[in-house]
Amino acid sequence: MSMTSAPRPNPLRDGTVASYDPRVWAQSWSPQPAGSPGTLGRMGPARRSAIALGAGAGILALGALTAIAMRPAGTGAGAGGIGALPAASATPAEPAEVRHTLILAHAGDLTGMLTGQGLDPDTAQKVTTAALPALKPDGQVRAVLVFRHDGDKLAFARLEASNGDSSGVVVRRAASGAFASARVAAQVSTRTFVVHGTMDGDSFYTSALAVGMPNSLIPVFARALSFDFNFQTEVSAGDAFEAAYTQPVNASGEVAGVPVLLYASLTTATKSAAVYRFDQNGQEAWFDASGRSTVHALMRTPVDGARVTSKFGMRFHPVLHFMKLHGGIDFAAPIGTPIYASGEGQIEFAGPKGPNGNFVKLRHTNGWETLYLHMNRFAQGIVEGAHVAQGQQIGEIGTTGRSTGPHLHYEVHINGEQVDPLDVPTDNAAAKALDTRDLLAFEAVRDRVDVSRAQQSQ
Repeated sequence: MSMTSAPRPNPLRDGTVASYDPRVWAQSWSPQPAGSPGTLGRMGPARRSAIALGAGAGILALGALTAIAMRPAGTGAGAGGIGALPAASATPAEPAEVRHTLILAHAGDLTGMLTGQGLDPDTAQKVTTAALPALKPDGQVRAVLVFRHDGDKLAFARLEASNGDSSGVVVRRAASGAFASARVAAQVSTRTFVVHGTMDGDSFYTSALAVGMPNSLIPVFARALSFDFNFQTEVSAGDAFEAAYTQPVNASGEVAGVPVLLYASLTTATKSAAVYRFDQNGQEAWFDASGRSTVHALMRTPVDGARVTSKFGMRFHPVLHFMKLHGGIDFAAPIGTPIYASGEGQIEFAGPKGPNGNFVKLRHTNGWETLYLHMNRFAQGIVEGAHVAQGQQIGEIGTTGRSTGPHLHYEVHINGEQVDPLDVPTDNAAAKALDTRDLLAFEAVRDRVDVSRAQQSQ
């Protein structure tokens, strides 16, 4: 079977096939003699209408392009116009307000700041008077001074002043010209923080500061573990420690209150211990993970941050210059360093006593005695016959009596015999366990601390 191709349409003959050759368009659009019906005349009414609409659209488009090309630079298509072009040289609108933020050392600097920012002295004083009742006098103040445009000048609009805990005040000028203030409540929340590190070669104090532990928690940490460790003799460089504590923070995350230690742990080459805080009757108390009190017969160390300068045993006396039994341990520390009762007991003696200097002797519930020599002064209420709690401050480091420098000479007597304080058994066989109700509450506290520790160790 033979196949033949259909004849190819001729655009010049019938005008029905589109062409991309502009010469074809020129031939199709060649001028017609006057009065000649031409091509449109030969078309039907519908086709003539379609071509007329297309031609009109083309003319409009060409006119729009011409208008854009001829439009002066910097003009737009009208506010809100669809397809409006941004003005190349348009000037941004001035802000409705201008804000100046300053940090003041204390609220007393407020008037000087306001006048320094251009307020007249009378206005500055009135604004200060309205703001001061809401500001704390002993802390930094964050002051935001807001101005509004008044013609070509800036006029005072309001003052936003806040304390460190985010509480504060907003002062505005009322329509009458008076100044009205509105207090702002503090936006404070409590966050749990976890820090951990290793002991450096200097001291626990510098080691704790290096990892961000608040300064005020360092003695609390040492006290919490004082039944398990002697920080002067049993802790060395490389030992690991961890602490968890809560602290109030403001809306900006800045510290806005006193930190509270919740957890403390220490691991040395020979042992480890971890304790959780669970207050009882409003008193600080520490328990192990099972809810058993960490209280032992005696604390390992009755003074924080000291170093051992002389141990128990025979030695050449630095003052008497002959060999003599040194019946205790010497802890050197700056004058004024707190001294604590190493166990609960009753005061048998408190006062100056010859070579002992200012001296306290305690008799404990198990019959043991502890002695504290060379004190600078006694704590309030430390008198003969008074009862003291374990860990209660009884005095301060000094250098009274036969002493070559500020230190505490500490002794332990059992059955009237001087014994080495480092050899005294400090097990907590007599420690009390929490009852069922308190144990459930303690476990809830412990679990919250452990969750925070796990989250912040990832």
